[in-house]
Amino acid sequence: MARISGVELPRDKRVETALTYIYGIGLSTSQKILAETGINPDTRAKDLDVNEEAKLRSHIETNYQVEGDLRRAENMNIKRLVDIGTYRGRRHRLGLPVRGQRTRTNARTRRGKRLAIAGKKKPPAKK
Repeated sequence: MARISGVELPRDKRVETALTYIYGIGLSTSQKILAETGINPDTRAKDLDVNEEAKLRSHIETNYQVEGDLRRAENMNIKRLVDIGTYRGRRHRLGLPVRGQRTRTNARTRRGKRLAIAGKKKPPAKK
């Protein structure tokens, strides 16, 4: 079982796809890594030998920021924006869209579930 950056790669998938299970590595990055290490992207993760696995692990650890380090860096960047009081930081703090999207409609992912309108009368229950 290939374990890279604390992530178990799925055994039955192609290495090209299996590397995308690591946070911070997408398909294009995965293809670039395999080209630089000289590993065939069509091989399955279970068919990697020890040398190929070690080559992948060392290449990723030296050249890419992945998993916990990347998450920590992203959170620190957001915290920095919030601390210095930028517009983007304020939007993060309020839980609103950060990149200029409209909020009059849409933005449900960031704003959360709709709330009932306060003070609206319900029709009387029928007998």
